[in-house]
This record gives sequence, structure tokens and C-alpha cells, in this order.
Amino acid sequence: MSIKFIDLFSGIGGFHQALKELGHECVFASEIDSHAATIYKENHQLEPAGDITKIHASKIPTHDLLCAGFPCQSFSVSGKQKGFEDTRGNLFFEITRILEHHSPKFFLLENVKNIITHDKGKTFNTIINTLEGLGYKVFTKLINASEFKTGQARERVYFVGIRKDISTKKFSFPKKLGYKSVLDVVENLHEKGIKREDYLFSASSLTLGNSVIEKPRQIGIVNKGGQGERIYDATGQAITLSASGGGVGAKTGLYLIGNSVRRLTTRECARLQGFPEHFIIDKKESQAYKQFGNAVCVPVVKSILKNLLN
Repeated sequence: MSIKFIDLFSGIGGFHQALKELGHECVFASEIDSHAATIYKENHQLEPAGDITKIHASKIPTHDLLCAGFPCQSFSVSGKQKGFEDTRGNLFFEITRILEHHSPKFFLLENVKNIITHDKGKTFNTIINTLEGLGYKVFTKLINASEFKTGQARERVYFVGIRKDISTKKFSFPKKLGYKSVLDVVENLHEKGIKREDYLFSASSLTLGNSVIEKPRQIGIVNKGGQGERIYDATGQAITLSASGGGVGAKTGLYLIGNSVRRLTTRECARLQGFPEHFIIDKKESQAYKQFGNAVCVPVVKSILKNLLN
């Protein structure tokens, strides 16, 4: 049976992609970034509304499921970690006002690992207590996307909410599906006719194993080895895609692929996040890298939603 869902802080639509593949209908989306909203519309044939803080809950259609990867910068170790003191942290309460008004059967939220320990656990407890106070049983789990055949080490916390009158059963998060490596998602740049300055040096003298490594393995550095200047073995996992950061391997990291070291292409980033081959990517590379760095990982949320909706 098809359900109706809404997609808040939607980005380019990772939640939408997962739920569409499961046969469900999106009735509302919201995204403040105009570039991401354009890509969302091109891929999902639905134009996201703008700033959610300016949209009254009564204007949002009735729905069964609320999805949101609410902004994580205020909780991330790569940010200033101001949490609810930061405007972006306060956007969590935009979710709660919509939950309070519509009381959908379910919700699925996603955020960074650091939200668990932020402010000595007070932030996490505030989130759980607030959601439970709205009439939901809340289940949480830290999941690494690498365990779901994505090829990317990406740890995120998932919050599943089930309205207390729906079921007395305990929700079970999905079991891991196995591993892929970076090599499973790489493009042949020569065949694609892609000319880049991402090739840094020949590395033909290096000898590496062929088995899939269950985590990223650093094998070298460029320059001083700062963020974006570390080289990884492509038979292992990719590091977490990022929406920000500098260096020659900015946002993706650097990988030994064949006899060359390079960062990943935007299509390779799409594959690491589980988006299909037909997914339309922003032609502006800087925007595309940012969008995939901000996206939820489709295979992970799809597996969670399968368990929830079944």
C-alpha cells in the first residue's frame, strides 16, 4: 500500500529517491538552497517550497511519514558545535511544530554522529524527550553507510518515530548488507572523455592488495597532508563525502586509482550516496559536490524505511 510522505530540508532528494523506489508518494518538499531545489525538481518532478520557517504547518498536506535530514553543521565536529544556540540547530523545532500539527504515523530523521555526545549528551536527550513528548516511540541507531554496499564510510544517527497508538512492537533497524569498495564506483575517465587536473602523479611503483577493506586506509599524503590532501587505497572505503573543505582532494578525498591519484568525480559521488545512474547531476561541479556531501545515503534510508513500513 502506498503512503504519503513529506521531505523537509530535502536537498537533492535522498529520502525521496528511496521512497520513490519503494513505491510511495511525496506530497510536499522544502529546501532553501535554490541550486539543490532545482536539481530536486529535475529529478523528482516536484518543486520544493522554500524556507520552512516561513511556511505555516496548515499549508503542508496531510501525510503518513515525515522525513528530514535536518541541518547538522551546528552539531558537527567540522563546525563550531553551537547546537541549539545556532539558528541551524533551532531548525529541529521546525520539525516538531509540523509533527505536533499533523501527527503523522511515522518519522525518519538523520543527523551527524556528533549529535549523540554534543553538549555532554544534553542535545541528544532534548531531541528524544521532545519527540517522545509529541506522542512517539523513538528508536535511534548509529549506522555506517559502508555496511550497506555503498563504498563510503559515513556514520550517521537515524531517529525512527512511530506514533504510540500505531503499534506496541519494538522497531528493528536493518542488518548490514555487506561491503563494496571505491573501485566498485569509479568511472573510466578516458572513456568518458573527461579531462581533469585531478591527476597528481604516477604511483605505479605502489603494490596494494585486492580485498575490500571495511574502512578507509590512508596510504600517503600530498603537500602537508591536511584535510583534502590525504591519499587512500581505492580497494577500501571512501571517506565521508563532505559539503565543505579545501585541498586538492576537497570534499571527496584522494584515491590511488590505476597508476594515478585523483579525487572523485561527481558521478562517483552520486554512486557512493546510492543515487541511480539516471540521476541528473548539477552541471556546476562546486554545487554538485556540495549537494552530494549534504545528501542522505539512499541505500541506508531505503533499508530503514523497508523495515519501518513493512
